[in-house]
Amino acid sequence: MRIFVCEYVTGGGLCGQPLPASLSREGDMMLTALVNDLAALDGIEIVTSRDARLPALLAPAEVLTIDEPGEFWPRWAEMIRSADAVWPIAPESGGILARVCELAVDAGRRLLASDPQSVRLTTSKLATAQHLAMAGIPTVPTAPLGDWEAFGKASAWVVKPDDGAGAENTLLFEAFDELDRWIAASPNSDMILQPYVSGPAASLSLLCRDGAAWLLTCNEQLIEISGNEFRYRGGVVGGREARRAEYQPIASAVAAAIPDLWGYVGVDLIDSSEGPVVLEINPRLTTSYASLRRAIGVNPSGLVLDLLNRQIPDIQRPLQVTPQRVDVELSDG
Repeated sequence: MRIFVCEYVTGGGLCGQPLPASLSREGDMMLTALVNDLAALDGIEIVTSRDARLPALLAPAEVLTIDEPGEFWPRWAEMIRSADAVWPIAPESGGILARVCELAVDAGRRLLASDPQSVRLTTSKLATAQHLAMAGIPTVPTAPLGDWEAFGKASAWVVKPDDGAGAENTLLFEAFDELDRWIAASPNSDMILQPYVSGPAASLSLLCRDGAAWLLTCNEQLIEISGNEFRYRGGVVGGREARRAEYQPIASAVAAAIPDLWGYVGVDLIDSSEGPVVLEINPRLTTSYASLRRAIGVNPSGLVLDLLNRQIPDIQRPLQVTPQRVDVELSDG
């Protein structure tokens, strides 16, 4: 099987634009881990692309270099057509992940990710929160930026892009007048508002298919607040296994509520004083994947490929999780 692994940031998606060192590092961590995992399997041929400004990829794959902005999407479409299957590692922002998934489906190639419809749903934090709340899943309340009155009694407020990835452009306001002034001055209508929920930040690494989920690891997220900006610093894969019994119902409920989630899926949550509440769903590889194989002692790419022909109960088995640290350097200096 020839698999096109398409990582957007390092693969030429930002060609002609600034290439932040932090995003490149995070992208390379996921890309390198996935390529090495796939290369360890029999009968797999791997192809990927590379921004010409970056050093050579230290992983066993055929690499196409991209150095002109106008060639990115045409070259990716060509690489999709030349592959048997497509495994996207792309942000939801700007509909990028959905576009890649649609290109794969339109080309008749096997998409090793969730279908475009579920990707479009989970791209919107507002739509996701509304969908999960209707399914009875504990979710952080979410509203359009203009509906700040819905959370007027909150102790603090969080503003973020509706389709943002991770902690990108996520701001904390502890004073209502500061929030009010920021909203009045903000031209961005694509932002959403949430009450600040205190508690440890966590994430779940899942495998999903047909409304079922296998919870691989319960992860600790390391989030810092600098000034009023949230920053993701990495985490510990398997660092919150002690909370598995509380997280498992969340994992199962999310998969049942969005049954077209497929393959690796990440779920971000806050472990509040009243129990875990879902923050967002990532229908793609997350940074936790970089240390997932070491944490579970099993090749996760092989588990995903098993889903092509088998259901979750057929591949699920007990795992011995050994916590593994993932460090992300956010400074571009």
